[in-house]
Amino acid sequence: MRRIGIIGGMSWQSSAVLYRLVNEFAHDAQGGHASADCVMTSVNFDVVRELQLRNDWDGAGELLADRARSLRAAGAEAVTLCTNTMHKVAPAIVEALGDVPFLHVADSVAARCEAIGAKTVGLLGTRCTMSDGFYLDLLEARGLTVWVPDPAAQVDVDSIIFEHLVHGRTPASARERYREVMAALERKGCEAIVLGCTEIGLLVDDTDATVPLVDTTVEQARTAVDFMLA
Repeated sequence: MRRIGIIGGMSWQSSAVLYRLVNEFAHDAQGGHASADCVMTSVNFDVVRELQLRNDWDGAGELLADRARSLRAAGAEAVTLCTNTMHKVAPAIVEALGDVPFLHVADSVAARCEAIGAKTVGLLGTRCTMSDGFYLDLLEARGLTVWVPDPAAQVDVDSIIFEHLVHGRTPASARERYREVMAALERKGCEAIVLGCTEIGLLVDDTDATVPLVDTTVEQARTAVDFMLA
């Protein structure tokens, strides 16, 4: 079993889910008393959020690159980043890791979409994730057609993430709003909905849409375990 490094804490709510899934998938694959060989570093999300709000992506990149180096020093043979938005600074992490592979969330998403036969997908996430080319361009480069919610819906999707989900709150009104947004994406012809924020899976599941949901937390865990056991 190869050792996986996890950069988490953005937020810790979803990072805890990813940690659990990595161990569950490793156990399911190997049985017995098996669990994952992993090392995890968890950042203070308050610091990261302040960097986001200041648009200081260089500073955020330096912070996560430093964490990536710590995982490499701890023997990680590949690293995954348990957040979608912060993949904006993935190049800084890749540089810090050197020859240690970085397991990019876009690859996990594309692989899952291919597996379920979805070519046109809706994307939910923070406003940065939904509007910035660092994410959309990578998905489209992997052969997907990507739709995002209308501007007003993007505001609602983003605010629910930061006002509720990162704090572990999942109010019924937020779930209903996400259902409405996903239904609108389905009407545009989306064959699947990408939950492009690691907290969204805390709020909605496959019963909330009539097309498959691609939960990036789940897919990152699968990718990590596939690498671990290869």
